[in-house]
Amino acid sequence: MAEAHQAVAFQFTVTPEGIDLQLSHQALSEIYLSVVRSWKKRIIRVKNRVISGVYPASPSSWLFVVIAILATMYTRSDPSMGLIAKIQEHLPVSQISTQCQAVVSAVVFSTMLWLLLIFTMRLCLKQLLSYHRWMFEQHGKMSTTTKIWVALVRIFSGRKPLLYSYQGSLPNLPLPAVKDTVKRYLESVRPLVDDAEFERRNKLASEFESSLGKRLQWYLKLKALWASNYVSDRPHCSTKVWLLQCSTQRKKTFY
Repeated sequence: MAEAHQAVAFQFTVTPEGIDLQLSHQALSEIYLSVVRSWKKRIIRVKNRVISGVYPASPSSWLFVVIAILATMYTRSDPSMGLIAKIQEHLPVSQISTQCQAVVSAVVFSTMLWLLLIFTMRLCLKQLLSYHRWMFEQHGKMSTTTKIWVALVRIFSGRKPLLYSYQGSLPNLPLPAVKDTVKRYLESVRPLVDDAEFERRNKLASEFESSLGKRLQWYLKLKALWASNYVSDRPHCSTKVWLLQCSTQRKKTFY
């Protein structure tokens, strides 16, 4: 009904006296509410991106770090070991007072320390999520190693994660060897071709493994150094691949 009202929001007729314009107040109200809902959704998306971007920390933890650093400074101690003074020397703003410059430098140092803590927590969480032995244990029984792993994951994980909060903490997709890829390819095509065709493809696969495959493997290794997923550059693809990898390893325990 809202679309129907919006369609007749503006009505005009051309007469010999001029143009007769009629406005529908109900349609205009629907348009206004639609704009408000659209902006609310945009604000919520920006909020979720910020929360997911700093996970496993939270935006409120930044304020806690800033207050802690400022409180330490007022006790006549320097928690930065001289870094705040160096930041104050290189501030581009010189018109403000010395005390304000010290506060700004402390906020900059606190932000850098907060980002370093986030990076460290993500790195630890990425290493913890690389542990897969829990999938091969019997149901109802948990080893001591897995119990310690669960406790550490809870410590380094934040509270109330969103859908993509763990995106930056997931382990990188492992790069398989060319030999394994060629082996899987030959196993997949063997039931589909006859002996002569399989021998031809086996020869082509061997040539690829010894020549072009090595060069392409080096390209993938270089990409895997900075990309979380060497297969695709899509931002949320690594989450799906990681879940698929875990489910595949889980299925292997039943065969």
